[in-house]
Amino acid sequence: FAGSGVADRMGSGGWQAPDAESSYATEALEREFPASQPNLLLLVDSGTASVDDPAVAAEAARITERLAGEPGISGVTSYWQTEAPALRAEDGREALIAARIGGDETEAGETLERIAPDFAGESGPVTVSVGGPVAVQHEMQTIIQEDLLRAELIALPVTLVLLVMVFGSAVAALLPLLVGIVAILGTNAVLRGLTEFTDVSVFAMNLTTALGLGLAIDYALFIVRRFREELDAGADTRTAVGTTLRTAGRTVLFSALTVAVSLSAMLVFPQYFLRSFAYAGIAVVLLAAAAALILLPAAFMLLGHRVNALDLRRLLRRGRKSGSGAAVAAEESDKGWARFARLVMRRAPVFAIVTTVGLVLLGLPFLGVKFGTADDRQLPAGAESRVVQEHIREGFPGSPGGGLEVLAEGEGTPAAYADLKERIENVPGVQRVDGPVTGDAVAYFSVLPEGEAVGQETQQLVRDLRAIPTGSLDTSVTGTAAVLVDSKDAIADRLPWAIGIIVVVTLLLVFLLTGSVLIPIQAVVLNALSLTAMFGAVVWVFQDGNLSGVLAFTSTGDIETTLPVLMFCVAFGLSMDYGVFLLSRIKEEYD
Repeated sequence: FAGSGVADRMGSGGWQAPDAESSYATEALEREFPASQPNLLLLVDSGTASVDDPAVAAEAARITERLAGEPGISGVTSYWQTEAPALRAEDGREALIAARIGGDETEAGETLERIAPDFAGESGPVTVSVGGPVAVQHEMQTIIQEDLLRAELIALPVTLVLLVMVFGSAVAALLPLLVGIVAILGTNAVLRGLTEFTDVSVFAMNLTTALGLGLAIDYALFIVRRFREELDAGADTRTAVGTTLRTAGRTVLFSALTVAVSLSAMLVFPQYFLRSFAYAGIAVVLLAAAAALILLPAAFMLLGHRVNALDLRRLLRRGRKSGSGAAVAAEESDKGWARFARLVMRRAPVFAIVTTVGLVLLGLPFLGVKFGTADDRQLPAGAESRVVQEHIREGFPGSPGGGLEVLAEGEGTPAAYADLKERIENVPGVQRVDGPVTGDAVAYFSVLPEGEAVGQETQQLVRDLRAIPTGSLDTSVTGTAAVLVDSKDAIADRLPWAIGIIVVVTLLLVFLLTGSVLIPIQAVVLNALSLTAMFGAVVWVFQDGNLSGVLAFTSTGDIETTLPVLMFCVAFGLSMDYGVFLLSRIKEEYD
């Protein structure tokens, strides 16, 4: 109940560093010049007629006027008002009406939901489609909520079937699901509370579902299996619970702390997109561990030997070995896993070298990684806001929406502004400079780059614009490429701290678990090595577009800047999770 409606209070942004130059310039432009950064675009399609046709122009003017009268809308402009070439398609059959929806992401989304049905669709001689950044974010957020529900409806029954196959007993199989449901619902409540104080990304819910089920199954599987082993060995219920908590329970506690620390490292980054994953990850890990260490022992005391009830594999074992499911499973497992373990130990140097070389080779594609920003191409191909953005990207001149804005503050004179404009025009990579648009001791210039909106050339142009002498004026640069540059710099600045936190605390926790100095070092090095294949795969598949047809996605030619950080923190924690499981049992048997 406490977590209900949490998705409606979450944002779909958070990639921008709040203390960056681009963030400051964006806020100043929104305050002083609302029309400078439109986030709502209406694509007006005139069919076979020209957008300059009198009937089309009249209807477009009526739509523009009606949009300007909507509450929460400011800075409305259109091709028919300005005749700006960037607002007219090259084939002359489409043109744009641009506006600014004010407020934060939640308020902007509510405004969009209110006005979109009134403007989208056929209107006289034209057809109107709704796009722009605010529409992309809102549609992305809506689709994520629908997909999460669909994912849970698929994952829960499939997980139950797999658990029944592993445990045999339907009663034992339900226990991990109980832990998972507690962890997911509890985390939703935590996130709902956090939205009262800070921004939380809607993408954190993906991690909540995945980790909530994954870790709950890990922890419950580990503890339930150990409890059944103790019962099979002849222990009474109370003794079996005590032994289980002292061994498997202790391991789960150390494992949960290791995963939580890895995820908490994302708190050092300024982007709330990354911080949100830390909020969700820490909550779901600790709640899954708490449920496994509190609810499961209570269930064991109530169930006792009935934990093996409703053995659905009994028919498969009829005529073969008798005995409990755990005993048979252990004996069958010994035939395969023990044989494989002995083979690896006999040929340890060979397996070590082959595995290491293989992982390094799989990681090589990451050397060619290119960083970019999330955009409409993450949406399904038929999403309205994506269709609008594709029409703009492919049919309009000068990459609308990919330009840069240079904010100039101070007591500027016409001569000072003219001098600054000339300096900007002389920077390599600048195609055109519009402006200045002036206000009270503030002005801005619109800069159209020659390269792609977030390409390497445009990113370099951002740095060059920030380096030009500006005289008495204070300048700051924003735009899509500027946000990307600042995000990369912010991540690079905080990344050593995040890695340091993960490594130091992981070394300490594994030392406390094992009492060894060498094993923690070995665990950190090998887990870091195991990540190389994952980083290589994400570049080979999602950046380079391999398997895009099979997996049904559109490659953007780059990787979202925050993704490797998220992958490192989550995957390092999970790989240590499994490592701790193995190390603890090995140490127990060794002792």
